[in-house]
Amino acid sequence: MNLELFIAKKIHFNKEEGKQATPPAVRIAMIGIALGLAVMMLSIAIIVGFKQEVRGKVAGFGSHIQITNFDSNNSYETKPIAVSDSLLTALCNFHGIKHVETYATKWGILKTDSDFQGIVLKGIDHDFDWSFFNKNMKEGTAFTLDSAKTGTDVIISQYLCDLLNLKLGDSFLTYFMQDDIRARRFTITGIYDTGFLDYDKLFVIADIRQIRRLNGWEKDEVSGIELQVTNYDKIDRITEELYFSMAELQDRNGNSFYTRSIKELNPMIFSWLEVLDMNVVVILILMMAVAGFAMISGLIIIILERTNMIGILKALGQNNTSIRKIFLYISFFLIGKGMLWGNAIGLVLCFIQYHFGILKLDPSTYYMDTVPISLSVSSFILLNIGALAAAMLMMLGPSYVITKIAPARSIRFE
Repeated sequence: MNLELFIAKKIHFNKEEGKQATPPAVRIAMIGIALGLAVMMLSIAIIVGFKQEVRGKVAGFGSHIQITNFDSNNSYETKPIAVSDSLLTALCNFHGIKHVETYATKWGILKTDSDFQGIVLKGIDHDFDWSFFNKNMKEGTAFTLDSAKTGTDVIISQYLCDLLNLKLGDSFLTYFMQDDIRARRFTITGIYDTGFLDYDKLFVIADIRQIRRLNGWEKDEVSGIELQVTNYDKIDRITEELYFSMAELQDRNGNSFYTRSIKELNPMIFSWLEVLDMNVVVILILMMAVAGFAMISGLIIIILERTNMIGILKALGQNNTSIRKIFLYISFFLIGKGMLWGNAIGLVLCFIQYHFGILKLDPSTYYMDTVPISLSVSSFILLNIGALAAAMLMMLGPSYVITKIAPARSIRFE
């Protein structure tokens, strides 16, 4: 029989007992644990959700990995690479790659009767993955490519539509500056809104053959190849392996291939996201410290309330270690109750925000209009285990107060 656990249960769960730990102290300790855990859970869910949303939107416009001409600059006017079917097949079979598609980009000026705006025309082929834009489509649908002729249908962002007073079904001219000015007329079949204004105000999605005709490219020439990985956590390793593998190859025109991940293509955005990890660590430490100090105060008060009992147990031959175990069990019960309430509060708040999006954001600053939530089962379990372990470790210090209590004096203590 575990005597320490038995005594701890009698003290904590026996509501008939006259001498109990001071109720306000117990409540404050439990509230501290509950609020601390709820805030930590929300912090992790929001930061992880925010990173996933931003990362997903960047990848939606440019995929996870891009392979371009090694001589290309960082603008959207690119030097082409010739892509063979055998190369595409090899990339599709490369471990860690789940989707491969080709694209082309070109600067242009979108002109209406009263306004104009600089845009990037992104040409896509039959292999394009529409899932990202379908998820963010506000009106209309994605266009389909006709194998027999070059399409004039495009999808455009809600931002550009509002800016230029365009609507679904409208046609507009786009001018391209080359040796001579060329114009193309396009028709809007879909309007998307990702909330990522840096890209929404730029990209118009069209048939890749429009760009090939404008640039005088062959049918196998593109600006680059976009690849999606099956596991984002392995993107650095896959990019490195692809880089060295593609560096040994050349296309039929003698051009070398340049492989980069979205982290390398968008260093400022991903450096900013990495800074958020430090914010989470700071929040977790602060919340754990607040909750821990509340619990320490509660435990010390409980020990003082039970000074007489401690003296009697010592007089009966119980050692300090055994008595400390009793109060550590009591601490465990209190922390457990606080964590149950904290989990309930945190999960309810996460559920409400995830489904109803009550907390709003400015898309021009945060790239989304609501606070995102993403809490995995593994994160939830690790957070609870870590919080419980940290709280119990913090209880070891104040439990040493018991060793300073003398039986002779404490038995007379009231």
